[in-house]
Amino acid sequence: MKKLLLSSFASACIALSGFAQAVLPTAWSFATTSFPTGWTTTGTAYYTGSGFNAPALKFDNTGDLLTISFASAPGNVSYYIAGNSFSGGTFLVEESVNGTSWTTLHSFTAPPAGTYTQYTDVPNTASRYIRFNYSVKVSGNIGLDEVSIAAAAASPAQEINIKQGSSTIISGGTSVVNSPVSTTSPITFTIENLGTVNTLNISSANITGANAADFSVGSSPSAITSASTGSLIINFTPSAAGTRMATLSIASDDADENPYIIYLYGIGGSFASEPSNPPSNLTFSNLKTYRVTGSFAAASPAPEGYIVLRKTGSPVTDIPADGTVYKRGDLIGSSQVVYSGNIMSFAPNNIVAGTTYHFAVFAYNGPGSYRNYLSSSPLAGFVTTPSTMQPATYYNSVSTSASSFVTDLHNKINPHIQQFYSNYGIKMVTPFIARDTVNDQRVINCVYSGQKQIYSDPFDFTANGFSREHTYCHNWMPTNPADGRPEYDDYHHLFPTNQDDVNAIRSNYPLGEVVGTPTYTYLGCKFGLNAQGKTVFEPRDSHKGDAARALFYMATCYDGVGGQDWSLPDYISTSIPYGQDQNVLKKWHYQDPPDNYEIARNDFVDSLQNNRNPFIDSVQFACYIDFWTMNKITAPMIPCNSSVIGINEQSNSTDMMTLAPNPNSGSFTLTFVTEKAQTLNITLIDLLGRMVYSKETKVNRGYNPLEMNVTSLSKGIYTFILSTESGRTTEKLVIE
Repeated sequence: MKKLLLSSFASACIALSGFAQAVLPTAWSFATTSFPTGWTTTGTAYYTGSGFNAPALKFDNTGDLLTISFASAPGNVSYYIAGNSFSGGTFLVEESVNGTSWTTLHSFTAPPAGTYTQYTDVPNTASRYIRFNYSVKVSGNIGLDEVSIAAAAASPAQEINIKQGSSTIISGGTSVVNSPVSTTSPITFTIENLGTVNTLNISSANITGANAADFSVGSSPSAITSASTGSLIINFTPSAAGTRMATLSIASDDADENPYIIYLYGIGGSFASEPSNPPSNLTFSNLKTYRVTGSFAAASPAPEGYIVLRKTGSPVTDIPADGTVYKRGDLIGSSQVVYSGNIMSFAPNNIVAGTTYHFAVFAYNGPGSYRNYLSSSPLAGFVTTPSTMQPATYYNSVSTSASSFVTDLHNKINPHIQQFYSNYGIKMVTPFIARDTVNDQRVINCVYSGQKQIYSDPFDFTANGFSREHTYCHNWMPTNPADGRPEYDDYHHLFPTNQDDVNAIRSNYPLGEVVGTPTYTYLGCKFGLNAQGKTVFEPRDSHKGDAARALFYMATCYDGVGGQDWSLPDYISTSIPYGQDQNVLKKWHYQDPPDNYEIARNDFVDSLQNNRNPFIDSVQFACYIDFWTMNKITAPMIPCNSSVIGINEQSNSTDMMTLAPNPNSGSFTLTFVTEKAQTLNITLIDLLGRMVYSKETKVNRGYNPLEMNVTSLSKGIYTFILSTESGRTTEKLVIE
């Protein structure tokens, strides 16, 4: 038996924008990301690769909900659940007659661990909502799969149900109709008697309300035998253009739906009435580099809804078109829709640091193609996000002049709060990485290639062919396999990538610059040989600095933990018998410095892990660390990539050197970077070809700053020759 839903007419109109109700029986196995009619999730519930029949829906945080709204009396509710490391919490299955007050059907404080088990509950036939509620989380999560709600068994008693076309209109629901002004259009309702024995008697059909005179009863059945139907015809003759409201009340001998209420939403002409006034008082709160919340005061009289447009850098001048329903992410000219609905607040995504966002809020009335926007004088405002959220005193304990600089930096960022690899979708993709796109969809980029992947919420890595890439390769980690450890789960170096076309190609190869013809390309990334003939993977230009800083962070954060060496590898495997070149990373570090997105991402990860990537906060920090040894470089050249040159004229060595300053007074620094300890021979030749200086010195693997003093030489131009075990290089040296 159905429950009579009594509400104000304004509420009924607003409900047009809500989700529709399911027709029983209804079921969902979570095999697709398309929600069935009447089903909705709230919070951070997301798809998981496991399940009774994978995938399933995973509840991971307090307040995660799956709610099902339906239009008729329910039968049994069946579902499979499993707990994963669940302890101390409560997971509820609840029912409600109105969606506001909830009664517990089943409470789980010790769900079956790891094994999906079926349960069946029997709701009250008056209920019109079932929800699954992770009401209290202490630890662990809940998987839910194969949910179904049956229809209630037929009753012999008379039972009224009303349809318009093939759709049931529940008591308290709304029927929308339009007609040209002064022209009559009939509305046909089908009245069903769902009872199996008794006759349903209809005593009256009355119309009341503000515009009741525009509606009239054309014909109405007086009695409907069991399992039969009859037609109720209402004539709509609008006396004026715009919205025309009335209430249809059908009296019968149904035991619990007498009268049966249908709100009549009539429209004279093409559009609903335009709202009289815009909303007011636009304010912004929760302002961060990665987030902002806007709110405003309702227009008076209250419209049925609002649409919010956003534009970056300049005021919104675009206006929505009457008769068009826009979804979040849709474009109107150069502006994007960030919200449409009846709530007076909004939280747009794709927010980055140091950026000014302009917003315009328009009021509207009318459903679907009858929508009418108040396009004049929208509520407008703007907000500028902070340039960074780095605390002013965050690095007070760290100084590049201290001999303990590397250790101090490590201690600043480790330990931190561990997140989990499996939660990356709900913790990173949904709230930060994903951007709105047209038709209420989302889009993310493969960081290496730039590929745009469009999807409908919730995001599923497997279904979209994406992975969570470890920039510091899993197999490079001295703790490999490190699943479940902080280094494996660290969000500072995890990024979304195309799995088959990009991530699988990068594999465990170092990052580098491909020369000549690549052996493989995919959009913005390359795979092939570098200048030394070694196979490397090259990301797109806009991610090179980000990748370098992620590697610097990982080496610094985890070096020495448990006695492990986290310096950049110089030998990866028998199939990759070489390592990661730190000099190309330092080059990228300066060529692609932190932008507003990366700064916001650093702040966002800090909000989750309570630690920062220091190489985003201070670009110069990287110059003070030899990432092959994790030792401090005492007097580095800054920027530390500005004049690094390849050293050898005859071999495939990756040794590099720089002379600075040049020109000089005879006192300068030779910085030599090498993958191994070796002996150097230094020679200076004057313009007459005479050797005027010679020196032999030993250097260690890594960064070697060598102070040179040739002030005894006359001013002039000299040829500086550096000979190593791998070859030699020459450079012009000017003494002034």
